[in-house]
Amino acid sequence: MSDATPTPTATPERPQLPAQSPPVDPAETAVASEKTASSGKLSWWRGDGGDGAKRNLGLIGVLAALIVVGAITKPDLYGDPTWVWNNVLAILQLASVVGVVTVGMTFVIIGGGIDLSVGAIVALAGVWCTTVATQSYGAGGMIFTALAVGICVGLVNGVLISYGRLVPFIATLAMLVAARGLAASISNKQTQVSTSTFINDIAARKVIGIPILVYILGAVVLAGWVLLNRTTFGRRTIAVGGNPEAARLAGINVRRHTMLLYALSGLCCGIAAIMLTSQATSAQAAMANLYELDAIAAAIIGGTLLSGGRGTIVGSLLGVIIFATITNLFAINGLSIEAQNMVKGGIIVAAVLIQQFKFKSVTRLLARNRVTTTT
Repeated sequence: MSDATPTPTATPERPQLPAQSPPVDPAETAVASEKTASSGKLSWWRGDGGDGAKRNLGLIGVLAALIVVGAITKPDLYGDPTWVWNNVLAILQLASVVGVVTVGMTFVIIGGGIDLSVGAIVALAGVWCTTVATQSYGAGGMIFTALAVGICVGLVNGVLISYGRLVPFIATLAMLVAARGLAASISNKQTQVSTSTFINDIAARKVIGIPILVYILGAVVLAGWVLLNRTTFGRRTIAVGGNPEAARLAGINVRRHTMLLYALSGLCCGIAAIMLTSQATSAQAAMANLYELDAIAAAIIGGTLLSGGRGTIVGSLLGVIIFATITNLFAINGLSIEAQNMVKGGIIVAAVLIQQFKFKSVTRLLARNRVTTTT
């Protein structure tokens, strides 16, 4: 038996621990977080996210410029606070009917479509709800008929475009002619007088000094804003308008959604028909003439892309108010409607050109100039 020499055991090496970093000053952390937050806000403002805010500020600037022009041309009127307040209410009341139609039009354009039949739908809904048979059911029957006619005609547009594969321009242009013809046939080319006191008082009554029509416009705008910015329906609308194929691959039923967009536009036309009938206490086949052009122009002025995928309800509302202010400004100065239409046409062209010249390009150009200057 031999003595075994014990083998030495290797001691495990201790892992090298990283050097501890020096303590961080809480004040420096707070400053760094503030810088990050401020830079995040600036990047949002400089990027695509701030385009809507910039555009709305620009529209407010245009409104301010129009007020200045009015004060210069009519200082005696604008010097009276009572007249100014009544004039503001008159402008809002003038914009109320077209504003409601523009909300529906904004959804359609954001979704990648166009609706040339909104004025005809308003006329058809107004004529249908003022027939003797409909008025026999009272104000409730008139309101229901106007809304139902608007939604049904909008659904027909949506079905023709979504499932019939018709181009929106052609489908809605055909509906424009057909709806006007049907309205003329129902009314026998005569003006139908509304005998409902409730309907007629909508335009005449005021609550806290503000016309009810302005409240209706505010309610529709608020509902449209919530629907576009706070619901899945709004996000799907932007997706469908931006890239229909990508939206389809993402699981969105593009055809059904497009049909619903035109139904929503028809609903807004039904509401506008009640408002316009209340203002005139009557309805006829020629009412709401060229409302489709006013609604499209207001949406474009507000920043809605004709190609779809982008737009805001607030911007469209500001566009409507700008056009109503221009109409009011020309009226108090005794200028012709022809000159007013020329100014509106110039504003539309300028708005489309501005859409082609994005703010992002300006930011890149400025950044490039800074780099060139520093080097």
